[in-house]
Amino acid sequence: MLVQTLRLLLILLVSTNLSAKDAQPRDVQTGTYFPPRHQWQRQSPEALGMNAEKLKAAVALAQQKAVTEPSDLHQVIFESFSPREPDFRILGPTKPRAGSSGLIIRHGMIAAEWGDLDRVDMTFSVAKSYLSTTTALALRDGLIRDVNEPVAKYVPGDYFASDHNRPIAWHHLLNQTSDWQGTLWNIPDWADRPEGDDPDAWPNRELHAPGEYFKYNDVRVNLLAYAMLQVWRKPLPQVLKENVMDRIGASNTWRWHGYKNSWVTVDGVKVQSVSGGGHFGGGIFISTLDHARFGLLFLRNGNWNGEQIIPKDWIRALRQPTPVRKDYGYMWWLNTDRQRIPAAPESAFWASGFGGNYIYVDQENDLLLVMRWVPALPEVVEAVLAAIES
Repeated sequence: MLVQTLRLLLILLVSTNLSAKDAQPRDVQTGTYFPPRHQWQRQSPEALGMNAEKLKAAVALAQQKAVTEPSDLHQVIFESFSPREPDFRILGPTKPRAGSSGLIIRHGMIAAEWGDLDRVDMTFSVAKSYLSTTTALALRDGLIRDVNEPVAKYVPGDYFASDHNRPIAWHHLLNQTSDWQGTLWNIPDWADRPEGDDPDAWPNRELHAPGEYFKYNDVRVNLLAYAMLQVWRKPLPQVLKENVMDRIGASNTWRWHGYKNSWVTVDGVKVQSVSGGGHFGGGIFISTLDHARFGLLFLRNGNWNGEQIIPKDWIRALRQPTPVRKDYGYMWWLNTDRQRIPAAPESAFWASGFGGNYIYVDQENDLLLVMRWVPALPEVVEAVLAAIES
């Protein structure tokens, strides 16, 4: 009886010590903590080298700047783009927005938060940063050899058959300098954010050689998604889930949508080609917490708890300024010459979506910021950086 009692006490003692050990932050200063699935360590601002009152003020600023009305994003999208874009229509699903939410993460742990972190929302052009990641994975796995190779080499058919489109490389689609000419999912390239004041001139716009002209254009972004589908030969949401989201412990609540007319047949199977944003509806619908896991992966140079999911070379490549648009890389925005966010390091980069959706990555300060419906990134980043003390 005495032996059994002693054995039970020993088991309880070991279990208690292990639980206490697991509850402690893992090497806060070097930022080696990676949150397990369904968990995320929270620490006081002071433990993470931040001033609590200043951090509280930064959160209050973000909440003050939030815009969540009108909630009907179908209405918001239509009213934003239909006055200027000819025959504008919403082809993908939309979802009403609700309250703002956000996370401020330092050394991998949550220093501050607000709103419903589990709510799945539209994310608009933040989806472009997820899309470019599928290209990184294709490079990693040898499905494409070099981003400077013509897309036509990998994607047969009419989309890259013309003399103008044939030289377009993956590199040009990734940094939005392809100036691709054509129609995809019944939307002409020129109809997305048309330039100039003469509608009659839009279809006959001046053409530029690939790499010479930057144009933020969802038709061409969706073309990259279609081209990636042809390379992977399976749905891009499946590619992202298996190669990234499951490995970083994301939930199963996120979705990646295309359009009602973007279905194609791949090897005898009907597959939806997804959208790289919400301009025409669709795109990635995801929670703030899952955004944060994706952001932490990039904060850690593509490594998650020892597994190099995204090659380090890709993290360097995406941060190279596009020659004709210095604040843009491979579908991530850059702080070149500190022009976009003067208070932030030049090395900072972020994903950005319509309505104030952001994933801000700051490796110099080991800082990650995720915001939903807060169209005030420079001001909030400045306030958060002001809270850092060590």
